[in-house]
Amino acid sequence: MTVQSPLEPSPSVQACATLATAVVSDHLNADPVHPDQHYAAQPSAADRQTPTAASPGDGALSKGSGAEQGPLIEGALIEPLAGWHLPLLSDPAFVPLQPLLQRATLLRLPARALQGLRIPAGANLCPDVLVARQGTTPLGLIVTRPENRSGSCWRVQHLRLAVESRKRELSGELLREAIRRARGAGSWIAISSTLDLDRLAALREQGFQPLRTERLWRWSGSLGVPAAAAEDSSSSEPWTLRPLNRRTARAHWQLEQAACPGLLRQLLDRHVEDLLDRSAGRGWMLIDPRRDQAVAALRWLGEHPGGGHDLELTVHPGWGQLIGAPLTSLLAQAAWTLGRQQLLWLRSDVNDQALERWLRQLGAEPRGERVLMARSVWRRHELHVPAQGAAQRLESVLRQLQPRRRPMPTPLLRHSPSPH
Repeated sequence: MTVQSPLEPSPSVQACATLATAVVSDHLNADPVHPDQHYAAQPSAADRQTPTAASPGDGALSKGSGAEQGPLIEGALIEPLAGWHLPLLSDPAFVPLQPLLQRATLLRLPARALQGLRIPAGANLCPDVLVARQGTTPLGLIVTRPENRSGSCWRVQHLRLAVESRKRELSGELLREAIRRARGAGSWIAISSTLDLDRLAALREQGFQPLRTERLWRWSGSLGVPAAAAEDSSSSEPWTLRPLNRRTARAHWQLEQAACPGLLRQLLDRHVEDLLDRSAGRGWMLIDPRRDQAVAALRWLGEHPGGGHDLELTVHPGWGQLIGAPLTSLLAQAAWTLGRQQLLWLRSDVNDQALERWLRQLGAEPRGERVLMARSVWRRHELHVPAQGAAQRLESVLRQLQPRRRPMPTPLLRHSPSPH
């Protein structure tokens, strides 16, 4: 039997000392971490040599496999937009979005406060922005925002990349992370150019399906015929021009419900308040006074990144005769309100030949085709166990409904007379 000296450390103590020495040595020999990289730790040397697949919920981008992979996506992070990101977003792909990114940075905390108080205006106060970066080099960003107050439908507003290699993988990771972070979203809407094959492939990989193909038009605001002549030609017709406000919003909403395809209408899930929130009260419509319904409308959607304003033109399916002078007066009113020197951007279905013919006669320039895509999000609903108090109340109610046996009568006992 070997007797250990009291001054000699035990084997367990020696093992702990060896492990602590190794940890301290690795920490001293490690590379310094940039102060801005406090969101996640840098990968170690072993992680750089052995590629591992990251789950969709992780902030780090998945690395994949293959010999043609470049070092751009390795070690990249996806995180919400912060104030220190703005000076780094100087790539030409991000410059047109600088006003929107500054607004999102300033109004992020107020929007969260309003959402916490369940105020509907907080959902549309500012968009959600995610930035993918590698160190201090931005790789891309995605801008998403809810399409309605309830948050059941979200839209991919912008998806910009600053790299030329592996665009498909980076787009897919940004889309996946944005979908994961959007709580309560049941459907998503996205628009992509027909020439951007990488983005189309990334959207299809994330479950987006094409709904329709649109053509984008740019109009300088100069009418081929004077606006006064267009108004005079439409003054004798049985419709009136009215602005979009709370009194006329329901008529505009009914027009959109009639003109929108059934599947897209179900995915958008719009209500009257959603039209007012998105348009900020900027809209015009033609009302048929005999039926008291809107037959055509023009609604402001926002500022275009390339300058000007995005507009949405809606015509009732049964009122195709409005394409011409009535729509010209509607467009002239929008140009006069938004500014004569402002560019107006319109969209049309590629199958609507009458509308596209009118836009060409008006002097609008086609600026390419875009595909409107959508997807639904299926989430697993957890079965929440009821609280103990609710379970006890339910048990007491069920106990009252159970059949009860008839109580047996208590027998009477005869007492014998006591002896005297």
